[in-house]
Amino acid sequence: MSEQMNSPMLPPPSGISEWFSVWRDAVTKPNEQTYARIALAPNAKLTTALLWIFLGSLVNFFLASLVQGALMRQMMQNSNFGLQGFPEAAGGGLIAAICGAPVAAIISVVFFALTTGVVQLIAKMFGGRGTFDQLAYALAAILAPFYLVSSLITLLGAIPYVGACFGIVGLGVGLYVLVLEIMAVKGVNQFGWGQAIASLLLPVFAIVCCISIAVVAALPAISEVFNSIQQSLP
Repeated sequence: MSEQMNSPMLPPPSGISEWFSVWRDAVTKPNEQTYARIALAPNAKLTTALLWIFLGSLVNFFLASLVQGALMRQMMQNSNFGLQGFPEAAGGGLIAAICGAPVAAIISVVFFALTTGVVQLIAKMFGGRGTFDQLAYALAAILAPFYLVSSLITLLGAIPYVGACFGIVGLGVGLYVLVLEIMAVKGVNQFGWGQAIASLLLPVFAIVCCISIAVVAALPAISEVFNSIQQSLP
């Protein structure tokens, strides 16, 4: 007993080590109590959540751009163009990844904030007790490591002949993340499964409906463009 009392207490994790600790709990301890505890932590701040989304998206988009650029160069090599323009394409792909990834990450942060706000607004309508900052922190603790894992899957998916296998793994990881997000909404807002599922999925259905309506409305204009192109051809 005396040895246990005299043993030095380890300080709580801080900084980046604390980030990884929160991410580990969010991903490996899937239950609503975990997300309720994460949301009530003293460091559960919106700025930290947005920073996590930005960094995770930055890595994800950067590696995805490099993989897409490598695939494009391979296609150029296998096409009739041969190696003509290959150095320029290689340099342009790297520049596009460096310049485009931060822009894409910022867009991802804005989309995350808007989506989380809508989800929390719906959760409030269902009697949720959480706040926007708490839900954003809990969801970011799930999505940030998911972005990093997705980056690794993207790299492995570019391997010839085995890329399809990692595509299936990516689908499974995406479904797992969706389940974790529902648990996070439930844990943060302290209500039932039905309210959590509705709060998370209703915005998705609304976005899909809006996109579908926009596509249907744009079909006549698209048809006219194709008709004009066909008429202009000799």
